[in-house]
Amino acid sequence: MPQTMHRQGATIRKAGRALLRTTLMLALGLGLAGCLTTRDQADPMTTGSLPAGGGEPPSLKETARLAKAWQADPGNLRKGLAYADHLERLGQRDELLTVLEELVRRHPKNVRLRDRYGKALLAAGRPVPAEREFRTMIRLGQKDWKAYNALGSALAAQGRYEEARRAYATAMKLSPGNPKVANNIGMSYILQGKPAEAEKVLRPALQRVPQESLAARRLRQNLALALGLQGRFKEARYVASQDLPPEEVEANMAYIRRMLGGGNVWEELKKG
Repeated sequence: MPQTMHRQGATIRKAGRALLRTTLMLALGLGLAGCLTTRDQADPMTTGSLPAGGGEPPSLKETARLAKAWQADPGNLRKGLAYADHLERLGQRDELLTVLEELVRRHPKNVRLRDRYGKALLAAGRPVPAEREFRTMIRLGQKDWKAYNALGSALAAQGRYEEARRAYATAMKLSPGNPKVANNIGMSYILQGKPAEAEKVLRPALQRVPQESLAARRLRQNLALALGLQGRFKEARYVASQDLPPEEVEANMAYIRRMLGGGNVWEELKKG
C-alpha cells in the first residue's frame, strides 16, 4: 500500500508539473502561456523554445556543414540563422544563444533578430538580458503589441509584476482585446498570488474568443488554475474538464490541493 501511494503521489506531481510547465516557460508568442498539458506544447503559440520548423531533428552532418559555413563567414545573417534553426531543433540551447548573440553584435539594428535572441534568452531562463533585448527593439522603433508583450513577459519572469502589467497594458492598447495579452495579464496575477484578480481578467477574455479555439483552451485552463487556487474546486473542475480528460483534471486538482495544503503556493508555482 505505501508503495502504491508513493506511485500515485509521483503521478500527481508529474501531472502538476506538466500542468504548470507551459505557464512558467513564458510563451514566446509571447507570454505566460497557459497551464496546459504536454499535448499543447507542440503549438507555436505555446513556447518559442520549441524546435523551429518541427518534424524530425536535422542531421548532425548537415548541422556541422552549416556550422562550418557560418564560422567561415560569421557576418552572414542568412547562414547564421540557418545554423541557428538547426541548433534550436536539436535542443542545443547554449550554442544557439552563442550564435544569436554574435549575429546581434554584427547586426545591432536588426529588430527581428533581437526579438529572436530575446525570446531564446527568455526560454533559457535568462529574463534580464531578454528584457534588455526587448527594450532595445522598442527603442529602435519596433513598437507593436508583440514587442511590449515580450517585454512584459521578461519583466514577469523577474517577479516585476506591476511593471509587466504596464507593458501588457501598452500591448493591449495596440491590439485591443488580444487574448494572448489578456492571458499574460491573468497569469501575472496568478504568479503574484492574486488569483481573484486573474479571474477578473481571464473570464471576460474567454467570453470574447471562439470557444473551440486554442486561445479559449488556454484561457480556460488558466481560469481553472485561478479558481482552484481560490479553493473553488467544483468550478475549477468544470472549467478544466471542457478541454482535458477526467484523469488529467483530477490530477491537476489534486496537485493544486497539495500546494494549497503546503502553505507556500506561490513559490511552488514559480518552481514549476
